[in-house]
Amino acid sequence: MRVISESRLASVLSGLPGTPRVVAGGNFSTPWRALSVLDAAVPEYRLFMLNAQAGVPGREGVTLESPFVGPGMRGRENLRYFPARLSMVPGLLGQALPPDVVLLHTTPPVDGTLSLGTEVNILPAAIEQVRARGGVVVAQMNPRMPYTYGDAVLSLEEVDHAIEVDEPLASPAPRPPSEVSRVIGDRVAALIPGGATLQLGIGQVPDAVLAALPSRRGLTVWSEMFSDGVLALEKAGALEAGVPVTASFVFGGAELYDWIDRNDRVRLLRTEKTNDPALISRQHALTSVNGALQVDLYAQANAARVRGLIYSGFGGQTDFIVGALHSPGGRAIIALPSWHPKADVSTVVPRLAGPVTSFQHSFIVSEQGAAAIWGHDAAGQAQQLLDNVAHPDARDELREAGRRLGFPLR
Repeated sequence: MRVISESRLASVLSGLPGTPRVVAGGNFSTPWRALSVLDAAVPEYRLFMLNAQAGVPGREGVTLESPFVGPGMRGRENLRYFPARLSMVPGLLGQALPPDVVLLHTTPPVDGTLSLGTEVNILPAAIEQVRARGGVVVAQMNPRMPYTYGDAVLSLEEVDHAIEVDEPLASPAPRPPSEVSRVIGDRVAALIPGGATLQLGIGQVPDAVLAALPSRRGLTVWSEMFSDGVLALEKAGALEAGVPVTASFVFGGAELYDWIDRNDRVRLLRTEKTNDPALISRQHALTSVNGALQVDLYAQANAARVRGLIYSGFGGQTDFIVGALHSPGGRAIIALPSWHPKADVSTVVPRLAGPVTSFQHSFIVSEQGAAAIWGHDAAGQAQQLLDNVAHPDARDELREAGRRLGFPLR
């Protein structure tokens, strides 16, 4: 690894042939300075990121690519969305979408190593593919990045060039849970026993679930990601002390970043491990809690599209639902409000109009109640959803529509 100036990095990158594909860390670990240097030096390129945040280059000449669309790419005309389970994205990079450049946000060197800090995810796979192709790996080294263990640790030989920055780490804007989210969180928490292994997605409802669990004991975490709520469980003594908190990326506030720094209680692994349904199924009572935009009377969930347009993508939802259903004592839970306040429509619909993100869940939960899905026949599932999840204002219309679909709804 060579530490170079930003001007020298621009010179290196300007010599890239053709239209290179660039993989950059996403979520709240984007190497913004390195990405800015590349954007100024390379006229045309393809930018591959997961859950990209606001500020991603969108000028002519930049093609955006993602299997999980964040606010920085959502709605862009130059976006190419690649449907893929998150566990399969490393294979996507190794086959259909080989990268030429990888941009990382890392710690400075520690004993001949760097750490990817808050974001491991698909980056180890991208680094391997780039090095096999003779591409370029660039690290933006930041002393404020926490040093994390597991697959986050890289040897210096895995990086070609590095630039030095010293800037605060990004955090999501605080969003206190709404009253509806708190009610849903309490209902979901009631389905989670002590000693369960937790996987929670992103959003107000998963945060509200964690906030309702401090009195539990013996909980463990095997998840795609985690945020501040897991630290609150650690402080409350809810987490099993001898089991590491395992995930693939982290984001939250400064206190969380301080906690994970050089903390062997936290282990960040590459996506192929955290999201492997076979490994997920080996966790005790893996309880998967994910959100959705809509569910239908067939107990199918849409978590990817709004009015036919891509909103996010599969993410890890499908990986963890399958793994949870095969885990001893595991449960796969979908949680959502019964009514969409902005669109002013029911989130329970007779039949999804677009692609299905996931199906065959254990429970579907709203602020109205919890529908038991697993173990009921199709008609029973539809009745559970009508009675326990749908908003009262939508039930009559859903009942009539469900009967037309062949469900003998009461």
